[in-house]
Amino acid sequence: MSQAALRLPHHHPRRRWLALAGFGLAVFVAAAIGGLGVAGTSAEYNGLQQPAWAPPSWLFGPVWTVLYVMIALSGWLAWQRVGFTWPLWLFTAQLVLNAIWTPLFFGAGQYGLAFAEIVVMWLAIGATVVAFWRVRRAAALLLLPYWAWVTFATALNFAIWRLNA
Repeated sequence: MSQAALRLPHHHPRRRWLALAGFGLAVFVAAAIGGLGVAGTSAEYNGLQQPAWAPPSWLFGPVWTVLYVMIALSGWLAWQRVGFTWPLWLFTAQLVLNAIWTPLFFGAGQYGLAFAEIVVMWLAIGATVVAFWRVRRAAALLLLPYWAWVTFATALNFAIWRLNA
């Protein structure tokens, strides 16, 4: 990227679209790390003791695809209002925690540690929602389905941890 492009204000049209691509890339990297963590673990997941309300393993991919698009758009919308300030650091923290959880749970089978981590992630998403609400409500609203899914995933993580301890 040229030095001139780097100096463009965050509201400049060209920079806005480059930023959208950047948010998409950041979310893609988080998803890819998670994807590496679940590669070949479908049989393992299906072999675990699970609560009756556990979704089938095939559902996770489509749900996360939609959520990741919403997460990227959310970060991008907030960034347009405030640039890379405190709310975006919260956004980054929850995204890093998102990337870490999947390898912990699926790859390493550390269900208790994954539960502790997902609770921290849930709190980070909540803090991001609150921060984004103050910045741009649409950005906060785009995170609500994600926060709801992580709420469900937290309960599922806890149940699987207890059932397989």
